[in-house]
Formats: sequence, C-alpha cells, structure tokens
Amino acid sequence: MNNQKQQKPTLTGQRFKTRKRDEKERFDPAQFQESIVQGLNQTGTDLEAVAKFLDASGAKLDYRRYAETLFDILVAGGMLAPGGTLADDVTRTEFCLFTAQEDLETMQAYAQVFNKLIRRYKYLEKGFEEEIKKLLLFLKGFTESERNKLAMLTGILLANGNISASILCSLFNENLVKEGVSAAFAVKLFKSWLNEKDINSVAASLRKVGMDNRLMELFPANKRSCEHFSKYFTDAGLKELSDFARNQQSIGARKELQKELQEQMSRGDPFKDIIAYVKEEMKKTNISEQTMIGIVWSSVMSSVEWNKKEELVTEQAIKHLKQYSPLLKAFTSQGLSELTLLLKIQEYCYDNIHFMKAFQKIVVLLYKADVLSEEAILKWYNDAHVPKGKSVFLEQMKKFVEWLKNAEEESESEEEEAD
Repeated sequence: MNNQKQQKPTLTGQRFKTRKRDEKERFDPAQFQESIVQGLNQTGTDLEAVAKFLDASGAKLDYRRYAETLFDILVAGGMLAPGGTLADDVTRTEFCLFTAQEDLETMQAYAQVFNKLIRRYKYLEKGFEEEIKKLLLFLKGFTESERNKLAMLTGILLANGNISASILCSLFNENLVKEGVSAAFAVKLFKSWLNEKDINSVAASLRKVGMDNRLMELFPANKRSCEHFSKYFTDAGLKELSDFARNQQSIGARKELQKELQEQMSRGDPFKDIIAYVKEEMKKTNISEQTMIGIVWSSVMSSVEWNKKEELVTEQAIKHLKQYSPLLKAFTSQGLSELTLLLKIQEYCYDNIHFMKAFQKIVVLLYKADVLSEEAILKWYNDAHVPKGKSVFLEQMKKFVEWLKNAEEESESEEEEAD
C-alpha cells in the first residue's frame, strides 16, 4: 500500500501580463476623465462626432466602472460633487448638455447621443437611469437654465423609453417639493414628453410603475389637492395632464368608496345608513348617479360567494337581489341610471357564464321591485343594448317585452276611453 501523500493536481498554462500603459488607461479615474474631456473638446458642438467618439472610446475605456463619471461629464462638463456643484479639482469641458442651447431641437439631438451610447453599450442602461435619479435630486444646485435643459431631455428620454417613469420618485424629495422646484421642473418635463407622445402613452408609462396616482406629491401636503394641481398645470398649458390627474383621483375615490360599501354590506349595516353614506360621498367626490349605480351593482354582486352550478345560481341571484333591491332603487331615480344598470346586468351575465340564463329573471325581479321602469327596459331592448350576448339576452326578453308593450297599449286605450 502506497502511504505517500497523493499530489493535488495543478493548473498549468501561460500567464499573460497586462501592460502598465493599458492598465492605467483602463482603471485610473483621472485618466478616464481626461480622455473623455479631451475627446469632447475635440468634437465640440458636433453631436454626430460626439456620438462616434463615445462609441469608439467604449472599446478602450472602462465605461462599466466609470459610468457615473461619464454621464456627469456629458451632462455637466465634469464630475459633480454632492449637491450638484462641479468639483473644484476636476478636469472639465465646455461642451456638455448644460452649456448647450436651451431649445427642444438641441435637447432631442442630445437625447440621440445618449440613445446611441446605451444601445451600443447595453450595460450602461441601469447606470444611466440611476444618474438621472441623482441629477433630479441635485436640481437645487443647478441654474434655472440647466434645470430647463435637463427637464426637456428627461421628457424626451421618457418618451423614447430610454428611462422608466420611476425616476420621477426623485422629484418627491421634501426639499425640492417645499421650494416649488419639483412642480416647475415637472411642467417642463411633461411639456417635452407630450410633445413626443400623446397623453395615453404618457399615462400608460406612469401606470406601469405606479406613478399615475402619485403626481399630487409634486406639491407640499397643504397644497396636495386636485383643484390646486389642476389649476397649476392648466395655467402652465398642460390641461391634458390636469384632466388625467383629475380622472385618476376620481378612479381612486371610486375604488375607496366601493371598498367601504362592501365592508358595510359584510357587516350588515342597515340600508338607510349605507344609502346616506353613499349619497354624502357622491356629493363630496362629485360622482354622478349613473357612475354610482355601477359601483353599487358591482358591490352587491361581489358580496356573495356564487354557486358554480348554473341551475342553482339563478335561484341564488334572485334571492340575493331581492334582498338588495332597496339599495339599487335608491340610485336609479333617473332614466339614464336605469339604463346604466341594465347594461351592467347584461355585461355581468355575459362575463360570468353561469348567469347567462339568469338575465331575464333578474330584469323581471328588478322591474317588480320598482328598480327598473318599462321605459328603460323597452329602450334597452330596442336600441340601447351592447353587443355582449345580445342575441341570447334579446331572445330571453322577447316575451316579457311583448307583455310590456301590450300592457302599455291597454293602458293607453283605457285612458282614451276615460277621456
């Protein structure tokens, strides 16, 4: 038996040394700044040449390690100290975003420089977004003109999809908000963004990152109202944004109202208390009866666990809606509200397949409970229905509609005889 220790395997191969000259160029921050500044000084205001220089330099300079330095120089001309001032001891260039002309066309050209750079070096994407967040926090350290240029650029970058709308979080910084810097910056930013894209596209980007409900935070707490927001941005020429924010607040108010309504139902609160609460909220939030009946219907239908068997769900629905008919009646005082309810019932029965055969029975029940009038039912039947399940529901309603028409004709002839 061999008692000798077994030798561990070793890796063999040739080891290459990096030349000192290359190492310095690649990893020395001072050399990196010097190289970028020198290149920008040579290309000057020719942004096509700037883009080509940045593209070529990425092969020999360490963009990954010095992304923040690179972006600082391109935006401000040199490395930024905390707070947004240029550090005293740094090499700087006069050819950067902050020294460029303050107009949309120039900012669009700069956006193209950043766009080309990030498309060429994908790993810079995250660092670039972080840079924009940082620059927004430094707004107080910049001049008004520098802020305007940065706002225009940011709007264009958002429109192009180069950065996410989550960068707007930086504008909610307490100090920026308190001094009105955030709101003023947002005006320029959104004007630039809406110059490139329509409000629907802007809204979609905001919703994607949950910013659609946070725009009020651009103002101090004591001014955080829909009225103030609307006036501020409408006066600044951004009525589209004002309308969007108002609509968002209305959607938020409706969601809260529906949540509270469902809680009151689950507690078994008396209908008169629920009705009083809802009517008060309608006044406060300016919600119409047509909108309200939709909310009440959704709340009533989601307050119960429905049977999965089609033959049993109709009976369950009739029993449930009979109980809640006084609540539905309280919000169908207008013909339009009745039609809205009929359309909600049609859509619900279509979207929930077990209810397809229940439609006619629900409508008849609500007619008998004085929630729906014959005028509303006939109007729905003749021309106010929606395409969803139209043929099935019209067929279900055919006999009842004929009965309504005959009853109406008999009533008219009796009135004529009495005259």
